[in-house]
Amino acid sequence: MSLLSVTRRGDGRPFVWLHGFTQTRDSAQRFRTILAETFELWTLDLPGHGTASAVTASLDEAADLIVGVLPDEAIDLGGYSLGGRVALHVAIRHPERIGRLVLVSATRGIRDDAERAQRRRRDDALAEHILEVGTAAFLDEWLAQPLFSTLPDDPVERAARSRDAAGLAASLRTLGTGTQEWLGDRLAVTGLPTMAIAGALDAKFTAEAQAIADADASRAALVGGAGHATHLEEPQECAELVSGFLA
Repeated sequence: MSLLSVTRRGDGRPFVWLHGFTQTRDSAQRFRTILAETFELWTLDLPGHGTASAVTASLDEAADLIVGVLPDEAIDLGGYSLGGRVALHVAIRHPERIGRLVLVSATRGIRDDAERAQRRRRDDALAEHILEVGTAAFLDEWLAQPLFSTLPDDPVERAARSRDAAGLAASLRTLGTGTQEWLGDRLAVTGLPTMAIAGALDAKFTAEAQAIADADASRAALVGGAGHATHLEEPQECAELVSGFLA
């Protein structure tokens, strides 16, 4: 029996969507609703989040868990931020199980070993902080970051955030950016049609989207007026980019 359960919504060609850090399968309601008008949208809670709060897994293990709930035939896969990081690992470990890949505000990782180790120490410290202050205070701090300065405060989206402090802390320690190997030299070997999307106001991830596209001769797309949480800030435009690419 799989540790992860899938929710399906809509009809049509299946598309699996993976949420970001602190989010759940119920996040990005408007974005998901638009996609479900065209696709059978599959969503699940990633390890450390929602109904999978008690599940602890590395990026490779999370990729294998997701493959365990997919059909035998190739299926389209997408993810945002943490979800994009996991989706990249699925694509690299199991390219034969993926048809097309969509990455929203995703990164290839950190090339420099020392910088990556420093990031891992910061992730560990942040995990301890979550356990100390609890999720309510942490979510206020998390969403107050400059990274989310263009993200409107939506009560529906806030209610869909994961609330298990231990799960979120474990997720940072096992799925955080500091745990991710540099993938820049491995993207081209997947051979998968890929679209990398970023908000035009998010300079770091705009550069990452272009670099990902350049690495495997795929596409990059920018959403004007949006920052890091592109699919929450501009759900219609982001969903249209995804739908057009998958079509």
